[in-house]
Amino acid sequence: MRDLSEMSFHPDMEKIVDILCEKTQNSNRLFFRVLTSFQFSMMASQMRVMIRTHDRGVIPVNMYALNLATSGAGKGFSTNILENEVTHHFRTTFLDSFDTVAEVELEKIVFKRQARDPDKDPETIKAQVYKEYEMLGKYIYSFDSGTSPALKQMRQKLLMANAGSMNLIIDEIGSNLLGNQEVLTTCLELFDVGAVREKLIKNTAENVRIEEIIGRTPTNVMLFGTPDKLLDGGKIEDELNSMLETGYARRCFFSYSKESKKEITMTPLERYKMMTSKVTSGFLESYSQKLGRLADMSNMHKVLTMDEDTAVGLIQYQMDCERIANELPEHESQRKAELTHRYFKALKVAGAYAFVDDSDELTMDHLEYGIKLAEASGEAFQMLLSRDRPYVKLAKYLANVGIDCTHPDLMEDLSFYKGSASQRNEMIVNATAWGYKNNIIIKKSFTDGVEFLSGEALKPTDLTKMVISYTANGDMTTGYVNDHGAWEQLPKVLHRKGLHWLNHHVQGGYRNEENAIPGFNMIVLDIDGTMSLKAAKALLEDYKAIYYTTKSHTDEINRFRVILPTNFTLKMDAKEYKEFMKNVMASLPFVVDESCSHRCKKWLSHDAHIESVDGELFDVLPFIPKTQKNEERQKRLQDQSSLDNWERWILNNSGDGNRNKMLHRYAMSLVDNGFQLETILGKVKELNSKMPDKLDELELTSTIMVTVSKALTAA
Repeated sequence: MRDLSEMSFHPDMEKIVDILCEKTQNSNRLFFRVLTSFQFSMMASQMRVMIRTHDRGVIPVNMYALNLATSGAGKGFSTNILENEVTHHFRTTFLDSFDTVAEVELEKIVFKRQARDPDKDPETIKAQVYKEYEMLGKYIYSFDSGTSPALKQMRQKLLMANAGSMNLIIDEIGSNLLGNQEVLTTCLELFDVGAVREKLIKNTAENVRIEEIIGRTPTNVMLFGTPDKLLDGGKIEDELNSMLETGYARRCFFSYSKESKKEITMTPLERYKMMTSKVTSGFLESYSQKLGRLADMSNMHKVLTMDEDTAVGLIQYQMDCERIANELPEHESQRKAELTHRYFKALKVAGAYAFVDDSDELTMDHLEYGIKLAEASGEAFQMLLSRDRPYVKLAKYLANVGIDCTHPDLMEDLSFYKGSASQRNEMIVNATAWGYKNNIIIKKSFTDGVEFLSGEALKPTDLTKMVISYTANGDMTTGYVNDHGAWEQLPKVLHRKGLHWLNHHVQGGYRNEENAIPGFNMIVLDIDGTMSLKAAKALLEDYKAIYYTTKSHTDEINRFRVILPTNFTLKMDAKEYKEFMKNVMASLPFVVDESCSHRCKKWLSHDAHIESVDGELFDVLPFIPKTQKNEERQKRLQDQSSLDNWERWILNNSGDGNRNKMLHRYAMSLVDNGFQLETILGKVKELNSKMPDKLDELELTSTIMVTVSKALTAA
């Protein structure tokens, strides 16, 4: 058996799939492969085609499938093409001859009953048999719903006719799943060999229990639908999970597509010619004629054989699947079940391919066609299992909808946003947590007592495209040029004399708040003598930053600016930016000029002392207004109200493994700001006592304070 990468799909199926992709302008080939293979399997099942295996006897050819695609993917159109242009000749021929085949089988039943009861009038027995058969109703080629008793009644008719199969095709499965639980449960039993246990009913004059016929009736199930309707995060999705858990995972082929990709590069004329191609029509007509000939009664009850190499290849594939399944963790029970039984599905669909090829043997090629489809189905099943959970869908929706939403808005627009208020709040909490890990922020606000939710997908900062605008005009207001510059080139801008610059772009080159364009990826902090430059660098040493002195900077009174690139590009209006910057400034270990909270705050470049420091980008998430992280940060600040900013900074940036480092940094910043040894010792001890897992006092005096003492002596 060849490697999977060298295997191919069934060639005639691929030609049909090409046509379906062209006709529907949908490039989701797996959807059409599963659909076409299902039609092949239905035809083989109608003719009662069997596969003689080397290890488990004779098994029927049949197929179950869950075929999901978005609305507009061409489900109905492609099904009509297959039924009306590909399999229609087979269907007509089969239905025309069904009663003829059944009559032969009914005569056999009459003969058996006569042999069992020779004293009974032969004509009476024959009349009873034919009456039983007629009372079971007309044979239906395929049906879209039913009940378990009706399914078993049709099964009895097929057992008497010894021909045909039961074909359940449910469209819009998301809307119809709950109403068909009973029939789907019965189909669960019928997959393997077409057998199901009968229900014991009371025998009465009005409800006569008919004689049981031991036999097999192949069954096919196709479940169509859109993912959103089926995966609603509620009762329908729960029922689907239950179905998969109880056996449909191992029985079904899967196709799962979350979007429909249409071909839009063609001209209208090109599309018209492709969709009306005579070559396409000619192939479909020729192939449908070929399939029609397969409905000849000489093909009824065909038994496909396998040679030893094919049988060994099947076992090899089975063992490969089992090996992979054994490596999966126990909680992935659905994946394990699907993988373990994947070989069986591949074998059955391989039988369908052999039938449409009019072959008496299931060859290695047919098996490889089946394996190729089964593996593609397995990938789709994995996508289905790893689908977005409801809270993920909520986060993505809020990030993309572009407007503030109320709870009623969400309940109306999102099928999965249901349940009690506590359940919805839990979903919002989970969506918020997921968003933080996936660059989406969710904000809450209240207007007249009504809660609004909004979201934004954050774009990671590109250090080669820092947002900046600048002008050399003396009025400091006009002539601003919007630009994106590399972070490494920023010091050159800061060195130029007489250049005024902003960390936002402005419309029309005119600097005022109304013209500021939302979007920034660096913040600027103006420190006017409230902290020494050396101490500030020590406290912020973990961050990537540029430090540069102002014109009024002196050795005695340090005046400087700190430019910090942010980890995300944020878009904020004037009010939100001001609140954001105030949040940032409130968390810093030194006082920052309040004017930094304005989007159109401008700074002047000059021949300054500039230092660039490498490190991590400044994390903006805890400071974005109306977010859960900001609320948590504000609550933490309230709990730390007895501490000054300096102490809070050290405490909030300390954790396992870096407490000594942060206390050392705190002590040295006190040295840099002119404090004496006794004062420093007292402050360090006091801050250490407020830490959740404080350091031993001996460690303080033998490490941190020794360094402090040496620094003070050297000064």
